[in-house]
Amino acid sequence: MNRSTRWDPRRVTVQRFAIATLVANIVIVTTGAAVRLTDSGLGCPSWPRCTDASMTPHGALGVHGAIEFGNRMLTFVLAVVAITTWVVVLRLRPARRDLRVLATVLALGIPAQAGLGGITVLTNLDPWIVSLHLIVSLLMVGLSVVLVRRVVEDDQIPRPTVPRYVGVLGRLTAAVGALVLYLGTVVTGSGPHAGDVHAVRNGIAPRSATELHANLVFLFVGLTIGCVLTLRATDAPERAVRAATWLLVLELGQGAVGFAQYFADLPVALVEIHVVGAALVTACIAWLLLGLRDRGLARS
Repeated sequence: MNRSTRWDPRRVTVQRFAIATLVANIVIVTTGAAVRLTDSGLGCPSWPRCTDASMTPHGALGVHGAIEFGNRMLTFVLAVVAITTWVVVLRLRPARRDLRVLATVLALGIPAQAGLGGITVLTNLDPWIVSLHLIVSLLMVGLSVVLVRRVVEDDQIPRPTVPRYVGVLGRLTAAVGALVLYLGTVVTGSGPHAGDVHAVRNGIAPRSATELHANLVFLFVGLTIGCVLTLRATDAPERAVRAATWLLVLELGQGAVGFAQYFADLPVALVEIHVVGAALVTACIAWLLLGLRDRGLARS
């Protein structure tokens, strides 16, 4: 096939597919939470089949089977989006090794997540496996943000655009944020929303886990405020300031939802909102880290 007949996508096309991958990963986090919150985690009691005898749920499994099976089917949609994005990245000219690596990791992450999801079913929703399942999904959200951003950047070695101490503050904020997200999954593993009425919990006292999580949230918010003020004072790139500001807004919203759900005895709707908020916080953390280093914008 000569050059004139092959399809070479424009950079803006690649970015749109990267955005689609980001959205799809956030959607699968949302639907995965819905499975757990509706006690549908074992709606399909086997894996990879729904039951030992059938690939699809039958009437006896009821609505829980339909919800769990529907979430499994959405995984195939996410796979199609990720693989299509990978193909589009491969066809981009000039070739970008950094984009190819990111797109490949995101595409391979889908079967890895599917396998991990299968392990959660086969272990009867072990809370630590369920926690890992969500954390991997959040990591994929973060990587999707990196892909979206790097599509519009030149392929060059990033260099710091802020003083060293500001970069350290930003990375510390991100590290504490990651710990907050992980402890959020531990809190969920100690609480009532197990994914199935018979699933075991992680054995940690819910109040103790919640208090530790809340204390780290206060530290996270304080560090983020410091980031916003320091970035503004040092004339940091505007995208870094915006990322830190949006991160702070999301944290305050998450804090409000967290307190509300705690005192309202964890209503399903608020917990679902909190999980979606965790995915958005992850995206903003990745956005902030990218903003601390400059990769000159490329021409479309």
